[in-house]
Amino acid sequence: MSRPTVRSLFSGALRGIDRVAPPQTVHAHCDIPCGIYDPHYMQVAALSVMRMNQLIDGFEPTDPKAVAHGISRFTKVKEEHAEIVKHEVRVIYGDYFKPEHAQKYPNIHELTWNILKKAGAARQNIDMKAAEELLALCHQFAEIFWETKGVATKKQPSNQAAGGEFVVPAN
Repeated sequence: MSRPTVRSLFSGALRGIDRVAPPQTVHAHCDIPCGIYDPHYMQVAALSVMRMNQLIDGFEPTDPKAVAHGISRFTKVKEEHAEIVKHEVRVIYGDYFKPEHAQKYPNIHELTWNILKKAGAARQNIDMKAAEELLALCHQFAEIFWETKGVATKKQPSNQAAGGEFVVPAN
């Protein structure tokens, strides 16, 4: 017969304690109960989609290889950042927003759907209008998000080459 290890003795003791005083059930609103959500990254990604459209529109190298390489890189980044927008909005919508938020902001469902669709359209084409509309939708989402936390917002210039603004807490 084998000798019990310290680990097995410790595990057995904890199981015994659990039988006498069962641990409380903990509920979390997301996969990792960090409670940290912020629509800023979504806005940065939307602004990056705008910037990639600007770079593609203004790209004029004389070497055909440079054109193919540059356009493919800008397109890849544009598509990656549109997907980041989709990911961020899905996480905040799915993990943060609660039924009481949906009651107070009944347009949150349609707004989320519109962001997902507009990010898809921004991926599919070189379309500055779609990119600008995506950023505007992200602003609306950010304003609602911060309002659910009781935080006033303001728009501030992004100070990035793409231009644009960010919705941020006013304080």
